[in-house]
Amino acid sequence: MVPKAGFRLADVDVENDLIEKLQVFCRIRRTSVEVYFDGGLPGQPSRGKFGNVTAFFVRRGKTADEAIEKRLQALGKTARNWAVVSSDRRVRSAALEAHARSISSEEFSSFLSEATDQEFGDIETEPRVDPDDVSLWLKEFGEE
Repeated sequence: MVPKAGFRLADVDVENDLIEKLQVFCRIRRTSVEVYFDGGLPGQPSRGKFGNVTAFFVRRGKTADEAIEKRLQALGKTARNWAVVSSDRRVRSAALEAHARSISSEEFSSFLSEATDQEFGDIETEPRVDPDDVSLWLKEFGEE
């Protein structure tokens, strides 16, 4: 899975950010997600569980695209219950061959942004207080 242009998944912070957004997606849709990243490091776990998000860190010498294709093959007929998010033609073709739904990274990224904005967009870090209310409270409690 590759997020929209401008993201560089080689950056751990970007990977973590994507995992956090996928966790929100999982909460909203009540589902689970698998995400595949290139460049797993030797000696590090090849997969991690983050709530309903399972991240696979594909070791050098293999690619995330290859791992996704292998996963689709392993799913067999149940692949039709899955959606694959990628803008890579080969991966999207493999998804369609497996009868899985294929969604472009850009399309999913837009949906993901909208979903996370809905969940967190209305949260304010500072409470908003109307200045007129403050004046009223000060008069009511005798402090001016």
